[in-house]
Amino acid sequence: MKQLFIFALALVTVTTAFAQNDSTTNSKKKDWSKVKLGRRADDHFMVQVGYDGWAATPDSISIQGFSRSFNFYFMFDMPFKTDPRFSVGAGLGIGSSNIFFHNQFVDVASIENSAATLAFTDQSGGNHYKKFKLVSTYLEVPVELRYAVDPENTNKSWKFAVGVKTGLLLSTYTKAKDLENNANQVINSYIQKESSKKYFNGARIVGTARISYGVFGIFGQLQATSFIKSGAGPAVYPFSIGICLSGL
Repeated sequence: MKQLFIFALALVTVTTAFAQNDSTTNSKKKDWSKVKLGRRADDHFMVQVGYDGWAATPDSISIQGFSRSFNFYFMFDMPFKTDPRFSVGAGLGIGSSNIFFHNQFVDVASIENSAATLAFTDQSGGNHYKKFKLVSTYLEVPVELRYAVDPENTNKSWKFAVGVKTGLLLSTYTKAKDLENNANQVINSYIQKESSKKYFNGARIVGTARISYGVFGIFGQLQATSFIKSGAGPAVYPFSIGICLSGL
């Protein structure tokens, strides 16, 4: 969690420094209100692939492996008329997260949802699944404050953005593959899926930050609201760090 806050703080600091430096350098050289933006890329499409985790995870939860996310957004870009280096980006898209567990069963469909709390069952002492993951998918509305060093040619410019996105939970399910014994030998090869949204908050708020050069960049995000409902399990806060492609 600290790393993400440091990342966002550093991004804001760098953006401010660029803005102040450019303002000092160009205040007498260029009238930004007359800049022509007809040919620039407005980052209408944004694709993100990230490494995922949960902040504030208790010792009873065993997350292990390459947990990952995939996000895709269509964005509108609205430059400031007085200074087109700054703009507001807003759009709509889909965000998904795959969290992998080690020798643990997450019972999202616990006895047909009769249990009051979400069970994270330790299976390290006996039969367990070779692979087990929890998948969540959201419909999301991202909003960003953007800054481009060269607003006329953003495909060859440093770009910075901080923002927030709200999400509506579309689905949550677990996927288990290949039952093994305590010697890690497969005793039953099959795939089991269980789906339920009972234990999870239906909406979320996420803080975001990214830095890019041209179409390539890195991003970070941290969920401000707990993934699991209050009283239904531990308060955990999903985060993601990864690469971003943006353009068009």
